[in-house]
Amino acid sequence: MKALVARMAFLMCVPVGSLAAQASVAPGTSNAAGRNLPVEKVTGIGGFFFRSADPKALAAWYEKHLGVTQTPTTYEQEPWSQQAGMTIFGPFKADTKYFGDMSKQWMINFRVRNLDAMVEQLKRAGIAVEVDSQMYPNGRFAKLSDPEGNGIQLWEAKRPGG
Repeated sequence: MKALVARMAFLMCVPVGSLAAQASVAPGTSNAAGRNLPVEKVTGIGGFFFRSADPKALAAWYEKHLGVTQTPTTYEQEPWSQQAGMTIFGPFKADTKYFGDMSKQWMINFRVRNLDAMVEQLKRAGIAVEVDSQMYPNGRFAKLSDPEGNGIQLWEAKRPGG
């Protein structure tokens, strides 16, 4: 099992190009010796891994309903790839009710091109979706859960002020 997890992690994180050349230097950043050194930053999310009671069935559900293809089983297969865009990395308080079920530790937010079309597609498949009726400066949102009760938020992004 450890070998499978390591292989999956490697497949999801294989760099497309050399990222070392993209290191950024933050002005005024120094080490203990007072020298300016490059500050490495992550360049994006390379994988999202979580526990599941039935990983195969859940992976198939995400592929069928949201288009997130399953983890490749060979190095020749391409993993799911997302469009470039805004990503929010936001820890919440441990007692937040925003994710729904208090036993769940995470909620994933997927950007969508057309929220209304995605919601209709999910509803036709018998999946309950709650659309937030408010238009926010950064876009529109809807919430649903996967078959294991994990929270999913859909986001039709809009740049604030745009």
